[in-house]
Amino acid sequence: MRRNLLMLFIDGLGLGPRDPNTNPVFGGACPVLAGLLETNAFPVDATLGVQGLPQSATGTTSLLTGINAARMVGRHVEGFPGPTLRDVLSRENIFLKLRASGLKCAFANAYGACSQEEVSSSRLLSATTVAALSGIGRLRLLDELMAGKAVYQDLTREQLREKGFPVPLITPTEAAQDLTGIAEEHDFTLFEYFQTDRAGHGSDAKKKKKVLSLFDSFLATILRLCPARGISVILTSDHGNIEDGLSTGHTMNPVPLVVVDGIVSLAGASGARRAGEFFRAGRIKSLTDVAPAVVSWFCRNDGEKGDSAL
Repeated sequence: MRRNLLMLFIDGLGLGPRDPNTNPVFGGACPVLAGLLETNAFPVDATLGVQGLPQSATGTTSLLTGINAARMVGRHVEGFPGPTLRDVLSRENIFLKLRASGLKCAFANAYGACSQEEVSSSRLLSATTVAALSGIGRLRLLDELMAGKAVYQDLTREQLREKGFPVPLITPTEAAQDLTGIAEEHDFTLFEYFQTDRAGHGSDAKKKKKVLSLFDSFLATILRLCPARGISVILTSDHGNIEDGLSTGHTMNPVPLVVVDGIVSLAGASGARRAGEFFRAGRIKSLTDVAPAVVSWFCRNDGEKGDSAL
């Protein structure tokens, strides 16, 4: 029996008040996401016990490694990780830990590049990129995007076309179908959507509505396809932002952890893959608890292992 887990990392999504006048998430643009946050989310602390607003570099590092990155460097670090955080990400990331147990992992995001070297030589690398390069050994490029084996971060590929890449536009539903296919082929799959954080840093209400609406169409398809195919889904974030429509900065709000179980149809497997029950059992209170809990879920009970090949 295979366990499959898809982790949706939604940058800049906190748990704010359910007020449509102040919280764009509850303003009608994303009913599926809003419903999940209202009924199926529990709060995860993103402050990491360090003063100041949570930021992406330290938050994502903590999420992917289980190490309190903000406490380690003494502050919250925004944007891209520097040398210290890169070192931690390269040594302690969730991909490395799962592959050490023989599990097959994927970072599903596509990069607008024609070679691995073009990406890895960049001076600025995101935390997810550093973790994928170290833990998986490669990134997904345009050839895999065109083959439906990767998903671009904006879902529709519109921004790739704006950069001059001759790629066809797709719908969020088609992007979700591609991602589901990737998740079926891997034990653990990570996909990062950071348009929420970008929109949250702006004051354009229409842009926020568009970003949330696109993601909601994508999410609706994920929730329709993945559980039926035995794929459990986790949705979480690194810090708050877009949930506060009165500000353009990050927030102190906790981030959500949403777990949707894959349906178990194998005889004798009842309970063996109940991700929701496992992750809601008080294991996750902070960003640093997410990666250890995922590793523990895969490695518990029967010690099943997938193919370690890329």
